Amino acid sequence: MKRIFVSILAAASMIFAAASCSSDRSEILKVYNWGDYIDESLLPEFEEWYFEQTGEKVKVVYQTFDINETMLSKIEKGQEDYDVVCPSDYIIERMLRADLLLPIDRDFGDTPNYIDDNIAPFIKDCFDKIDGSGKNANDYSVGYMWGTTGILFNAKYVDPDDARTWDIIRNPKYAGKIFIKDASRDVYSPVLIYLRQDEIKAGETTLDELMYDSSDESIAEVENYMKQVKPFVLGWEADFGKEQMTQERGWVNFTWSGDASWAVEEAAEVGVDLRYTVPDEGSNVWFDGWVIPKYACNVKAAKYFINFLCKPENAIRNMDVIGYVSAIGSPEVLEEMTDEDFEPEDASYFFGPFATAVCLNPVFYPDQSVIDRCAMMHDGGDESAKLIARWSRVKGDNASSMTVVVIAVFVVALLGFAIYKKAGSRRRHSRKR
Repeated sequence: MKRIFVSILAAASMIFAAASCSSDRSEILKVYNWGDYIDESLLPEFEEWYFEQTGEKVKVVYQTFDINETMLSKIEKGQEDYDVVCPSDYIIERMLRADLLLPIDRDFGDTPNYIDDNIAPFIKDCFDKIDGSGKNANDYSVGYMWGTTGILFNAKYVDPDDARTWDIIRNPKYAGKIFIKDASRDVYSPVLIYLRQDEIKAGETTLDELMYDSSDESIAEVENYMKQVKPFVLGWEADFGKEQMTQERGWVNFTWSGDASWAVEEAAEVGVDLRYTVPDEGSNVWFDGWVIPKYACNVKAAKYFINFLCKPENAIRNMDVIGYVSAIGSPEVLEEMTDEDFEPEDASYFFGPFATAVCLNPVFYPDQSVIDRCAMMHDGGDESAKLIARWSRVKGDNASSMTVVVIAVFVVALLGFAIYKKAGSRRRHSRKR
């Protein structure tokens, strides 16, 4: 009976989704994105550009979500007829396997194909590795932003050599001064890489193979390691760690490069020396990309919207506003991001063979040697529940009193910060997985 009910409910959802498109939606484009993850002044500009390119009117209806699973739930149930959404890499993988995406047609008539012309080769190569059960992710998704996971540290209190290993989070020298992302997968993969160093060096496994490893044995090893780390942790955070680092309440932060770049910049304004590094053992790279869900009602405007965001000038504006790194690898982006304050590095993997010695912010564009020791995470599939359960056991059912205090202090500080900062300040979204 339960199975019959579920089947009926699923069918009803599909009928509801189809009915929602029965009315004319040709002049409405529904966009679903992370909060603070686009230069919103581009939205009305897209409406004008779309009319210029097609002679058709469109109005963007823009909505935001805070975590991938919120978005995915609505798409899976067919409750929302979003035309274009921006999930993370592992969710793209999951959506492909579940047949929830439409292919993105690259035929734009007389309008240039900015997607294929400007997406960096590195991004295309990584999307080729997304396991879509026979479907190539590059046909169903277009890279938007990307980054690495690493260690943000205060150079005043932390030895840079200590930050070269993930084991810094278990170093008693920094007890009570460590923040760790409250993101199960983003912590699991780098810790597993650390624990498997002997096998990697012996050629018994590779980084790419480890990104698929969610065996009971590996989950247990990571859980045991993180339980040793737990006594040293000041807080498990999704977004407030970068603020705490700039205020020197924490000295070490297991974090994403996007949050790190914001923290480094903000800290410098108040004389705090924060630095970011990808530990020598290796790490993961993450991606967010645009997709068109199977229940989309305005597929034409959706593909034009994605194409519009791949114009180099629009990618630059988005990076300037949100502070993350675009998947666009055009000469215009390279010129904009070149900064002689940084040492030359090899970014040919991203910008092409002419970029073997370019001055770029290494937090944004790591050297080739760093990329070589990074790999892309994958969806845990049926094992995801085990990973989540492991994470709950590590943190415990209840937050520590210190964590509660930290969160309370953060809320107060955030209110003051919001009043102080101007509207043009850079913003960051939380990529909690």
